[in-house]
Amino acid sequence: MAAGHAGVPGAACGAGGGSRPLLRGALTCPRPRPDATLRLFLFHHAGGSHLLYRGWEQLFPADWELCLVDAPGRGRLSDRPALARADRLADYLAGELADRLDRPYAFFGHSMGALVAWEVAARLTASAHRPPLWLGLSACGAPSTGHGSGPPARHRLSDEELRGWLREMGATPPAVLDDDLLWKVFAPTFRSDFALVDTWRPDPDAAPLPVALSAFGGTADPLVDRRRLAGWEQHTRDFRGLHVYSGGHFYLMDHRRLISRQIVAAVSAVRRAAAAPVR
Repeated sequence: MAAGHAGVPGAACGAGGGSRPLLRGALTCPRPRPDATLRLFLFHHAGGSHLLYRGWEQLFPADWELCLVDAPGRGRLSDRPALARADRLADYLAGELADRLDRPYAFFGHSMGALVAWEVAARLTASAHRPPLWLGLSACGAPSTGHGSGPPARHRLSDEELRGWLREMGATPPAVLDDDLLWKVFAPTFRSDFALVDTWRPDPDAAPLPVALSAFGGTADPLVDRRRLAGWEQHTRDFRGLHVYSGGHFYLMDHRRLISRQIVAAVSAVRRAAAAPVR
């Protein structure tokens, strides 16, 4: 599904608006809003971190609170072992998010982050927790369209093969791929994340989620084509459309403003529909 930067230490997430970021467990909230009318949780790609969404808080309404989600094994959670199974990571993150679900919220995930967002949403929907209003799933094929994106068992590729594949995909800083010492630091995270993606086996016959869902992708994505993106319509009772932008697997890096506008439009439409009187 995805390659990408592993969150090189030393980078910081902009706070925006002069407020100090809220750092709590797996969450980084760059612009905390105790009175937020909505929380948007953003899930990163394989090999990445919350830094994929650095600066995104500036693109959304002032009364929204963005919460950037880190999987264990990176950033402030670098001392925790990475989780190489989707079910274990989803269980862990559902617990991390639990005390932030006290108001309407939505999920957006890119590549590995999309499948993790889907799994977390399924758990929350099946539990006593408030379900998300909306899911945005980016650069990730639907379970019903079959599994497979990229070479099989990427976590088992040799170092040379894996580094070469990551270079082709783009988004991973050359410093990580070209420096042997840095590669040794970040390679375990890449391998663990790709093990999670490559072994993800969701039930394609599971009942559709009662959550509004939009799919996103790039026109030239070599891993996930339009058919596999459109397949998400079969997994929700409220499909809000497929939105495709120019670019490859990391198309979103060039279309942040357009994507943020689409997220706001989709979430706003769902909220209006929920508030409309029943006829």
